[in-house]
Amino acid sequence: MKLRTLLILLWVAVITQTVIAQTNADITAATINIDMSKPTGLMTPIWAWFGYDEPNYTYMKDGRKLLSEIAAFSKLPVYVRAHNLMTSGDGTPALKWGSTNMYTEDANGKPVYNWHIVDSIFDTYVKRGMKPLAQIGFMPEALSTHPQPYQHNWKPGIDYKVIETGWAYPPKDYKKWGELVYQWVNHCVQRYGKKEVESWYWEVWNEPDGAYWKGTVPEFCKLYDYAANGVKRALPTARIGGCNITGGGMKFLTAFLKHCLKDTNYVTGKIGSPLDAVLFHAKGSPKIYNGVVRMNMGRQLKDMDNNFRLIASYPELKNIPVIIGESDPEGCAACGMQTNPENAYRNGTMYSSYTAASFARVYALAQQYNINLKGAVSWSFEFENQPWFFGFRDLATNGVDKPVLNVFRMFALMKGDRVAVTGSQMYPLQTVVDSSIRNAPDVGALATKGTREATVMLWNYHDEDKFTPALPVTLTINGLSANTVTLTRYRIDQENSNSYTSWKKMGSPQQPSPAQIAQLEKAGQLKAVGQVQKMAVNGGLLDIKATLAQQDIELLKINW
Repeated sequence: MKLRTLLILLWVAVITQTVIAQTNADITAATINIDMSKPTGLMTPIWAWFGYDEPNYTYMKDGRKLLSEIAAFSKLPVYVRAHNLMTSGDGTPALKWGSTNMYTEDANGKPVYNWHIVDSIFDTYVKRGMKPLAQIGFMPEALSTHPQPYQHNWKPGIDYKVIETGWAYPPKDYKKWGELVYQWVNHCVQRYGKKEVESWYWEVWNEPDGAYWKGTVPEFCKLYDYAANGVKRALPTARIGGCNITGGGMKFLTAFLKHCLKDTNYVTGKIGSPLDAVLFHAKGSPKIYNGVVRMNMGRQLKDMDNNFRLIASYPELKNIPVIIGESDPEGCAACGMQTNPENAYRNGTMYSSYTAASFARVYALAQQYNINLKGAVSWSFEFENQPWFFGFRDLATNGVDKPVLNVFRMFALMKGDRVAVTGSQMYPLQTVVDSSIRNAPDVGALATKGTREATVMLWNYHDEDKFTPALPVTLTINGLSANTVTLTRYRIDQENSNSYTSWKKMGSPQQPSPAQIAQLEKAGQLKAVGQVQKMAVNGGLLDIKATLAQQDIELLKINW
């Protein structure tokens, strides 16, 4: 009996070792080559743009904290876009709702302007060195052609059409609308100074081709003309643009661009309307597939591809600033994973690895179409006084940073020129646009070269929210003009720079103690791993080894 048991154990051991050997053989090491002598374009901080529906969160406790953190890790100006800056109400926030009450009318219909709440929002930005991407919208109740019902009470799981209330309608008086915009911009110039306001962008409305606009295309063009005229009357050097269509709204954008370039202006009677930037949205589309969340990066990039192609088709728009007004894995930041299980990617490293891999392709697409891309707004901020890790699309929960925010901290460390990258397991751009990342994982990199420094962001990403065994990666950097370099590594994975896994290890508390909160705050910061290394460069070549499991990200910072 003992002999038989021993033989069985030996047999199991042999089979196990065979399976392990076969599994290891199937894990092919990835190679990545970076040529520092081949710049591909500036590392423009297109990532340093953020937005959200609920503007009143801006000056609340966790909102101020998050904005301070974002401003601190970026030495460059961060642009912030918010909805509802002109909406009527008492300033009490709710999901997909906010208000400033900047415009009311007295009993005789005379305009009454009140800048207190909107000043509180912009003061919070400017105090931190941030810049508004100031949205001229939505329609104040006193100006709406269909004012009632006005404030909605939308919650996750309720029909989205509930939000389509009086704020989405055209003005009953376009001259009063234009004068309101003039008074607002003029007030900003007086409060913040001409030079400061010149550094902002103004843009009219949001997704007028969809649920956010209850007028016609000509009525929107009229709305834009009166708003643009108000902006330019207050500050001729101010920058204004439009029109933040949904990803598939090229027909609407075509009509809008034609109006701005060739049609009669509703205010001046002359041809054309001011256009200092073109804006559109791009969204992915995650689904549940065989019980697993499967992302669709290709869908988001296809939106960009289509709109870049459209903008590039106008010779008059060559070099015009382009801003992706919302650029996200999907469309509803305030929809949690409880009502939308496909949003389960948001808390952990799926969101962070998606962000790293997708932004690299955004740079490449803009370069392909020679687009002057200024920003790609991540529609993700924070939701005040909500459950911990509820599954909103946000950067932090209850003041604790999520893993995705650390990707932006990594981007902030990347300076200078982007340089050429090739990889044995890095998907070609067109493949990702056409069919996303559905076969083998995408093991890729984004690299920059600055003054006496270089950075490389590495990732292992796949559309399916699964974890695979760690993959060895050999990185070869060519064209380094140094004999010795210092290497610092930063990681986002299941153990590092990850407050979500720390929270789960605590038992997922909804009322964590002060000590637990302090631990989570620490876990939410970007973490350097290992020892800082001194490495020799041989003939301009440097070889670095790394190991990346699926959804891991590593930033290599090289100084000399």
